[in-house]
Amino acid sequence: MAIIRPFKGIRPQAELAPKVASLPYDVMNSEEAREAAKGNPMSFLYVIKPEISFAPGYDAYSSEIYEKGRENFYDLLEKGTIVQDDEDYMYIYEQEMHGIVQTGLVAASSVDDYWNDVIKKHEFTRPVKEQDRINHMKATGIQAGPIFLTYPNVDAVDEIINRQKQQDPDSDFIAEDGVRHTVWVIRDMDDVSQLALLFDEQVPFTYIADGHHRAASASKVGREMQEANPDRTGEESYNYFLSVLFPANQLRIMDYNRVVADLNGLSEKSFLEAIEEKFNVTRHKEGAYKPTERQHYGMYLGDKWYELTPKPGVAPENDPVNSLDVAVLQNNLLNPVLGIDDPRTNERIDFIGGIRGMKELEKRVDNGEMAVAFALFPVSIEELIAIADSGNVMPPKSTWFEPKLRSGLIVHRFK
Repeated sequence: MAIIRPFKGIRPQAELAPKVASLPYDVMNSEEAREAAKGNPMSFLYVIKPEISFAPGYDAYSSEIYEKGRENFYDLLEKGTIVQDDEDYMYIYEQEMHGIVQTGLVAASSVDDYWNDVIKKHEFTRPVKEQDRINHMKATGIQAGPIFLTYPNVDAVDEIINRQKQQDPDSDFIAEDGVRHTVWVIRDMDDVSQLALLFDEQVPFTYIADGHHRAASASKVGREMQEANPDRTGEESYNYFLSVLFPANQLRIMDYNRVVADLNGLSEKSFLEAIEEKFNVTRHKEGAYKPTERQHYGMYLGDKWYELTPKPGVAPENDPVNSLDVAVLQNNLLNPVLGIDDPRTNERIDFIGGIRGMKELEKRVDNGEMAVAFALFPVSIEELIAIADSGNVMPPKSTWFEPKLRSGLIVHRFK
């Protein structure tokens, strides 16, 4: 069963929360982060992407970068911009985007649960990205960005959270992208204890929705510290990592689209002929084609949009992984036609979250950076859970969750 614990969160002063809270480190590059933090020294981007404190081109993985992240964090702490709570609490983190609300419980989740598969995964991770966050955590001593977990909703948990939300929030603001972020501190220790008990009794598994690299990195750091401390009690803060747990019935997964840099030596004509072996290809003449159901794909090529549908027998039945739209596209087009053998490592492919819209796909092709773009229908939360329960993993970059959890709103310091 799932183990969660309260912790002494580090939070910005309420009036400073809009200045401090930032998008996660992995949804923007260094140049975008530098621009986003420009003129705002309180931005948590200086902690989670500390390379922006240096001139462009500086090695983002050097030890000086990670030490600068630690320095920037403690500068915020010493100035009182962010403050650590005196007691162990749990927290409520609610987000509202376009009228849709999702409400999560912020707690420390067990490192052992990660290793024992009580926390289920659906993606492989990349060693270089893991090592980056491991180095960041070791240098700073904090988990700066929460892992986004989900679980089948429990009515009694919902009741406690809804009751706690009747109080005035501890911070509440609308970010520059229009998303509202609201935080409540659960100071009632009976409720905190009850929440931990409910997860222990009624939540057999939690599922990583977003943040596989952060979860893997935090768990590896935690295990290393466990092994270095044979007299540990199990309650030390390094045995846990920062998480926000959302009931599955509140979550929204967006499309995660693909762009490829070239046509693998093919002309547009020969490329279209090649994909017609496995797909029906129809020219779409009324603007961008955004799929509205499974096994339909949009393709942008040579300033034209096409609708692709797999021919009979191409999409396997009764296969929870290979029947996913992302897998059908990868196995029958991206790999055999475009030569994208491993989308995790092949540098000719890039991935664009659906929040950026269809215009971003067109832009990346029209400016010559990419040759072709593919728009996909989103994976469902039920598909994610079913694949995680089966012990399988999804193809890389299958899911894009919105809104993104802000970093710096609640930080977990471990030792």
